[in-house]
Amino acid sequence: MQQAKKMQERFQKIQEEVAVKTVEAQSGGGMVSCVVNGKQELVSLKITDEIWEEKDKELLEDLIVAAINEGLSKSKDMLQDEMAKITGGMPLPFNL
Repeated sequence: MQQAKKMQERFQKIQEEVAVKTVEAQSGGGMVSCVVNGKQELVSLKITDEIWEEKDKELLEDLIVAAINEGLSKSKDMLQDEMAKITGGMPLPFNL
């Protein structure tokens, strides 16, 4: 029981540490970029002036969605990588 409590405390500590870390993702060759934190929150979104010249609303929307999805994926991978350090690669319940 003591071991389980220690592991739970380690998980919580890692989640807190990862929450302040960020990852960056891009789409459209860097025309759209975003930063996502370890809590799966979008921190920033940048759009280059180049994309405005295209005047293609649908393209812009697609690039924004692609950048955010990539950022969220990288953020999830970052959390899983950190958790794997504790679990020795054992899968975690509930897709943590």
